[in-house]
Amino acid sequence: MTEIDIEKENKAIAQEYKELLRISYQTLTPEDKKLIRKAFDVAVEAHKEQRRKSGEAYIFHPIAVAKIVASEIGLGATSIAAALLHDVVEDTPTTVKDIERIFNPKVAQLVEGLTKISLVQKDMNVSMQAENFRKMLLTLNDDVRVILIKIADRLHNMQTMESMDDYKQVKIASETLYIYAPLAHRLGLYNIKTKLEDLGLKYTEPNVYNEIISKIKETKEQQDAYIKDISDIIKTSLDAEGIEYAIKGRPKSIYSIRRKMQAQNVSFDEVYDKFALRIVYKSAPPEEKFLAWKIYSIVTDHYRPSPSRLRDWISSPKSTGYEALHITVMGPKGRWVEVQVRSERMDEIAEKGYAAHYKYKNGQSEEGGLDNWLNLLKEALENSETSAVDFVEDFKMNLYSKEIYVFTPKGDIKSLPKGATSLDFAFSIHSEIGIKTRGTRVNGKLVPLNYELKNGDQVEIITSVNQKPTMNWLDYVTTSRAKNKIRNVLNENTKKIAEDGKEVLTRKLKHLKVTLNESVVNDLVNFFKLKTSLDLFYRVGVGSIENQQLKDFAAQRSNTLMNFFKSKIKRTEQTADVDIHKQVLNSNYDMLVFGKAQDKLDYKLSTCCNPIPGDPVFGFVTINEGIKVHKKDCPNAIAMQSNYAYRIMQAKWIDSSQQEFKAILNITGMDTLGLTNELTKVISNNMHVNIQSISLNGEAGLFKGQVVVVVQNITILKKLIDNIKKIDGVDKVTRIYKN
Repeated sequence: MTEIDIEKENKAIAQEYKELLRISYQTLTPEDKKLIRKAFDVAVEAHKEQRRKSGEAYIFHPIAVAKIVASEIGLGATSIAAALLHDVVEDTPTTVKDIERIFNPKVAQLVEGLTKISLVQKDMNVSMQAENFRKMLLTLNDDVRVILIKIADRLHNMQTMESMDDYKQVKIASETLYIYAPLAHRLGLYNIKTKLEDLGLKYTEPNVYNEIISKIKETKEQQDAYIKDISDIIKTSLDAEGIEYAIKGRPKSIYSIRRKMQAQNVSFDEVYDKFALRIVYKSAPPEEKFLAWKIYSIVTDHYRPSPSRLRDWISSPKSTGYEALHITVMGPKGRWVEVQVRSERMDEIAEKGYAAHYKYKNGQSEEGGLDNWLNLLKEALENSETSAVDFVEDFKMNLYSKEIYVFTPKGDIKSLPKGATSLDFAFSIHSEIGIKTRGTRVNGKLVPLNYELKNGDQVEIITSVNQKPTMNWLDYVTTSRAKNKIRNVLNENTKKIAEDGKEVLTRKLKHLKVTLNESVVNDLVNFFKLKTSLDLFYRVGVGSIENQQLKDFAAQRSNTLMNFFKSKIKRTEQTADVDIHKQVLNSNYDMLVFGKAQDKLDYKLSTCCNPIPGDPVFGFVTINEGIKVHKKDCPNAIAMQSNYAYRIMQAKWIDSSQQEFKAILNITGMDTLGLTNELTKVISNNMHVNIQSISLNGEAGLFKGQVVVVVQNITILKKLIDNIKKIDGVDKVTRIYKN
């Protein structure tokens, strides 16, 4: 770089620093500014030789993360300093002790937490990405701000990924959609959640992302005009009432439009609520609720509301602290519009989440919804019995779940994830109550333990000191808290029974002149086709392994020579079978190549998304079934790419003329005479495609049907779908995937 370039870069760095101080959400004291300045100087010095892949000075990254922490998350000077220093210990000779000496123990603790996360992410010895996430979340035990700064770090990395290789972009984006966006959602950071989801979609499904972006741009002018028409009418009435407020139009995020298109199986134009109006009003705390309902009354005087879509999060705030009224009204031209009503305080909590939540507590120490959630999370993290993948799946489900509100017999309100059961409710009250649950009453009536609770239910738990959880209970609950507690109790019982079983087994084998040692235990585990020695001892303890079976084992073991020959013959036969199987695979499945070297490998097509030649796909290396090929937009793709990135293989179609594939089409439209004939003519005669099955049902002038066709590749299938759409009366043709 020339001297002029260096000078220009230094000016830009200084400008970024000034901007950081200017946009801070919290008021910075002179001491705060000194702390931030010191952190800035240490970071600049530590990273002076480093550059990012894009070529810019590395220091721009920590400053950008600190800006997100300061303005979008709203944390204070300690967190801003930690954000500036978050890569210093990992990338330079500076240690955590140095940070503590130069700054203070709190900054050092946050930097140490962030360093732990970075090291975990890069540890190639960890067999599963899920274990990385669990370890990352353990930093919550130290300070929730570690995760908040990490979310800011992830957001900036997502915003600056253009220079990375494609496969790295997909891995990081999948990981973001899988865990970081739900985490941001659960911590009340809705703006950041939206940005993470949109950027995640940009890299996992670029074509879909770009298509939605272009359609939003096309319709922006008419959307703006539509919002202005509604706003002008509401403004007149609000002004007449003397309410201080601001109205802004808010387009729906690209990711949520995509999700709606998938969930409802509709096109972009058919997504009816692509934008919302937000009314943010000024109010003293005692007047907030009254004014919110007054604004509701004004809005619904002009536009008819949908009663089923009223959301009152002012009377019952979400556990993240979110408060608002959401009203869906029928606007001009027969279009639904969502109107969100919030006070300035509510708006701040919705934008900043955790930081604003505590700002408005005014130093009170009572536990709010967010604190309760963090405590439950810590409890879940401390349970080491659960497999990492199960933990992350349960955890993720609880992050994104919608909430319902139910009442205790005394009338106290409790929030639970949507889909929670009466047994989940018992565990949410207290673990001991959950474990001793004998039965449940909802609204005065006895219901099963797996009864799904609804908003407003009043739940009573009947307990018994003799009650113990069974394996079936795991199917009766949906919350990770309940699952973890049940597993813990079951594991304790299992271990106790297994200890007794081991003694019984030792005694029984002694009678058969067999000494129980490690080798014998392994042989027994294999003989009974079990997974672990614990399974073996447990089954002996409960009496499911009988004396005759042990005699059979001892007899087989004594005849070792015969067993040796048998196993050798068996192995030879198996090898022959495998070779024949490989030949069949190689002759029939030669249309995909894998990796950069474009190797021809054996594979199976996944049944969860039924890919056919031409579909964008990837290979996934399974433990027992070799390579399985999935579509890139497979419902399981995000979880696989995030949890098992090291098992993903690039895959590319080659000549597919030797193979035919099944595709299932759903067809809907208006019932017309001769429709079946027209359909079969277009498919069989014009396109020369074989129909495997066809079924059409007509009702009240509409028809729904399913056609299963056999095609050679995606090009033929797309052409076929286009031709079917041209048939008179056909409204929609959709390809579906069956598990």
